[in-house]
Amino acid sequence: MNIIEQNKEKINGVLETFDRMIINGYFLNLCNYRHFLYYLIQNDVKLVDFDKFAQKETEILCNHIDNYIKSNNVETIYLNSGKIDKNEIVMNELEKNPNKVGLISAFSAFEICNTMTVKPNHETEKLEVTSRPTKCKHYYFYYNDKEFGLMYLKIQTWFPYNVQIYINGRKYLSKLLDKNNIKYEMYNNSFSYIQDFNKAQELADGILNQKISDSFDGLIKQINVHLPKIEKIFSHSYYWCIDQCEFATDINFKYYWCIDQCEFATDINFKNREDLSLFYKTLVETTYFTFSSEDIYSFFGRNVSKIHTFSKGEIVSDLRNRYQGYRIKFKINNNQIKMYDKGNNLRIEVTINNPKDFKVLKEREKIIEHKIIEKEKIWVPMGKSISNLYRYVEISKSITKRYIEALTDINVDEVSISEINRLSSPFIVNEKNILDLI
Repeated sequence: MNIIEQNKEKINGVLETFDRMIINGYFLNLCNYRHFLYYLIQNDVKLVDFDKFAQKETEILCNHIDNYIKSNNVETIYLNSGKIDKNEIVMNELEKNPNKVGLISAFSAFEICNTMTVKPNHETEKLEVTSRPTKCKHYYFYYNDKEFGLMYLKIQTWFPYNVQIYINGRKYLSKLLDKNNIKYEMYNNSFSYIQDFNKAQELADGILNQKISDSFDGLIKQINVHLPKIEKIFSHSYYWCIDQCEFATDINFKYYWCIDQCEFATDINFKNREDLSLFYKTLVETTYFTFSSEDIYSFFGRNVSKIHTFSKGEIVSDLRNRYQGYRIKFKINNNQIKMYDKGNNLRIEVTINNPKDFKVLKEREKIIEHKIIEKEKIWVPMGKSISNLYRYVEISKSITKRYIEALTDINVDEVSISEINRLSSPFIVNEKNILDLI
């Protein structure tokens, strides 16, 4: 009997959905040396004049962004230290105007990034297109979006204009609950109460089927003023591969979005905090001392009989008692599953940082003598393409299911105060305390 079945009378429901998702965007045309050179040629830019051209393009982009920020009645805050908490500033702004939708706060900072540039080749004694790590100006845009809730978008202002988008899965789901008139209460980025868990899970499952690319397109087109020119030269705009049944093999001429970090969390929602607190500490301690390396290996879908072949990475068990409470984490090769209590929720969270440890089914064409013979499906190492998002969900659910089934049964039966009083009260026989006769 697993922990859900064991406590079914004390549980309101179970919710599985994304917790945190960070998506990086790369315009592959501008990251490819040959294509980038073609872009410069189309703009009549000589390699010797690249620095002036790039600085002018960055200046145009920054001026456009500054005007965009001002048009939203927001001031740009310059971050001169990495220790400044952007989230705290954003939450303070939301407290001042909780009903504001759209841009809430904007920040600028100089950060390390990979950029495209031109530099001399000492062997050929010629200028050539190349890339290098350096620092350039970045902008952060924090939105209270009507579709996604609280989110941010970051863009670098030097070629190739890489973009990063952060979405909070719980905030996203809360917007869907609002649209469907389902009452809920939230505590510290978790749902402490949902009127209809079954309907909420249906909405969470439907997130994968929603075409959110239009929303992303709308945001980035307001920010990157150079997009029309890039689209004209390469005849393509941003490419978004969010649909779970579609996979594009031709990504050389599109803007490619990949999953940088993905957290998928399962919340077991108890009717009250006390029911969870009654056994949670014992559950964590028992789990820590019970699960072996073989158990952890099996959680992630690996064949335990082949554990002796595991040579890359490490298998880690980590138990910590923080001010929020106990947290236990098991990690293998940067992929991890952790469990902690959050209000009246028992949360089990899977984070996939190294997707190549898992497989995804892809369609491949057999080409013989320049003719497509047939199509076949094969299992290949999973990449970070956002088109694999559905597979992230399947894998995370499987890991969570194996983990829950392996959790040790904990005796959560309480001894009532009346029972304690009955056992500790004097036992009278023939008007004498029985203890006095022993």
